[in-house]
Amino acid sequence: MACGGVADLRRMPRELVDDGPRGALYRYLPVPGVAPAGGEPVLLVPPLGAPDFAYDLRRGCSLVEHLLAAGRPVYLVDHGPKSFADRGLGMEHWVDHVVPWAARLTAEDAGPDVHLVGWSIGGIFTGLAVAAGVQAGNPLPVRTLTMIGSPVDVSAVPFVAPLRPLAMVAGGRGLSAVYRAIGSFPAPLVSAAFHLTAVDKLVTKPLTVLSRLDDRDVLAQIEAVDHLMSSMHGYPGRLFGQIYHLMLRRNDLADGELSLSGRAIRLAAVDVPVLVVAGRNDVIAPLPAVQKVVGLLTGAPEVRFSTAPGGHLGVLTGRDARTTTWSALDAFLTDHG
Repeated sequence: MACGGVADLRRMPRELVDDGPRGALYRYLPVPGVAPAGGEPVLLVPPLGAPDFAYDLRRGCSLVEHLLAAGRPVYLVDHGPKSFADRGLGMEHWVDHVVPWAARLTAEDAGPDVHLVGWSIGGIFTGLAVAAGVQAGNPLPVRTLTMIGSPVDVSAVPFVAPLRPLAMVAGGRGLSAVYRAIGSFPAPLVSAAFHLTAVDKLVTKPLTVLSRLDDRDVLAQIEAVDHLMSSMHGYPGRLFGQIYHLMLRRNDLADGELSLSGRAIRLAAVDVPVLVVAGRNDVIAPLPAVQKVVGLLTGAPEVRFSTAPGGHLGVLTGRDARTTTWSALDAFLTDHG
């Protein structure tokens, strides 16, 4: 447990499978006394901005801990913090290299297939990677795909929609000059952006703490979220530029197709069952922005859509996620195990 804190921030034990330019792949150790449930391993893919422990937020509210307690093999790819040297990395690096490398290595280690789970833009990376593999005639060893809080239609994001006409007129020239000069979208700005989307909670947080001093679970969650917010990572400059131009300014993915490295990747090419989860209070990836992907996954044999209370982090690992998002994921994995 963190010194002087309420939250138990110990991470679930894990071991390194492989480490290299694509990232680090970890295998979580089984929980003593829990019988293996069998079935395919679950591979967790975080977004770049958040630290990998978003999936393992705190004991008692950790998706990793939950999956391990069910006897499932659990793996995670850690992108790690990015530096100025990584400024040239773009979205295709994760779509064509990182996700396929992690999926194939996980399948080799515990396969034959994997259940891919991506949160936020990690879900978009995984969806595009699966589609790109099918289109290239080299499908990934994936049994199912789960996308949690992954916005494909940014016109439905309230704080972004008013900015799109301005971005169209300006063409993004000013912003492009900034991120090219500094080589990244820095971690402090990523953290600030997350805080701005929850400004109402920031204002009421002191009152919440005072009114819930007798609720250890609430205080532990606040402490764990604060720790995560202070550990955000930056985005490589080129990747941030692609997100800004392709998704924010042009909203390309809203029609189910994104052009990367000279070819169009179509979400309709995804040919595995998909679970889509949206947070009912998520302002970064509001319900309509996430739900839009359901109608774009026309090649998937099954697409389930579920909602859960909570914001962008809460839908993944909030206190209510334990009985909503995680339950939906459990049922989905069991049905397709």
